[in-house]
Amino acid sequence: MNVEIALKDRAYEVVLGEGVRREVFDFIRHSRPRAQALVVVTSSSFRTQSWFDFVDAERVQVIEVPEGESAKNFSALEDLCEELAQRKLSRDDVLIGVGGGAITDVVGFAAAVYLRGVPVVHVATSLVGQVDAAIGGKTAINLAAGKNLVGAFHQPLGVFCDFETLASLPERERLSGMGEIAKCWLLEGRDVRSLEATSLAQLIEMSVRLKAAIVGEDELESGRRALLNYGHTLAHAIEALALARDADELRHGEAVAIGLAYAARLAHVLGRVDADVVVRHDEVLDTLGLHRNVPRDLDTMDIVRTMGHDKKAHHDLTFVLAGPQGFEVVAGIDPETVVRVLESFRGEA
Repeated sequence: MNVEIALKDRAYEVVLGEGVRREVFDFIRHSRPRAQALVVVTSSSFRTQSWFDFVDAERVQVIEVPEGESAKNFSALEDLCEELAQRKLSRDDVLIGVGGGAITDVVGFAAAVYLRGVPVVHVATSLVGQVDAAIGGKTAINLAAGKNLVGAFHQPLGVFCDFETLASLPERERLSGMGEIAKCWLLEGRDVRSLEATSLAQLIEMSVRLKAAIVGEDELESGRRALLNYGHTLAHAIEALALARDADELRHGEAVAIGLAYAARLAHVLGRVDADVVVRHDEVLDTLGLHRNVPRDLDTMDIVRTMGHDKKAHHDLTFVLAGPQGFEVVAGIDPETVVRVLESFRGEA
């Protein structure tokens, strides 16, 4: 199954299905016939998985980066670019990011900045990677001030989402992907009653098709694409604060689930939606097995200050919120209201 990302100047495909990782190198051979060096970038934990068998060590060079979010910083990026230089990667060669969302983020950013741009292919092996991070060309690393604050738009040649790789996911990683799926389900306005009967493959396809449609319309996030950040204002804030003390405390999708529940409550307090919208958000999260509790020991004012660093913001507090006309970016929200709703939300736990 292929889903096309139709951009203004070109198009590429997201390939979905069982075993599609084995198609990657034939795809590169046909799409980039001048490539002489193929460099797979992954982490040690991914490299030891049984599905990594599609990488032919005789034809392909492999570079390992740190695990998870530890790869998304300037130090790891510098090390990766130094490795690429030592291997004399050219603009005709191809980088291949194999792993979850953190891998595709840092590999995509390295591809954007090394030699001012080299081709990249993503083999997304986590649920978060397949439904979100690997698709659409947004790449980034983190700063102490916040998540994904340094990055670039750099579209891949193609994206391969092999459902077989999901069998090895730990439960927390599966749930992390469900956070992004919940976002897409809510943005599409789908009925929660049909959620339990929808297969994982169908949920992935739904999410990919939604992102493809939005990215095709707004590649550089100057308009509608910002809606894909639904739930992310709070999510990125609590994720950044948690990462600063323990890289394993909070997964991205876990934070997104919390952010979605909070955004519904904020929209309700602002008079944008009725209470049934809050209930619907909670039902979707519950059905997917996602919790909505802000970590107890994160300070509310620290959270609010960190939300002010959100990429959508312009020296204010900005959220994607539901409303009578659908979802939209809402800027300049009163900080006192944000704090009051956050404290009330935390009190529900």
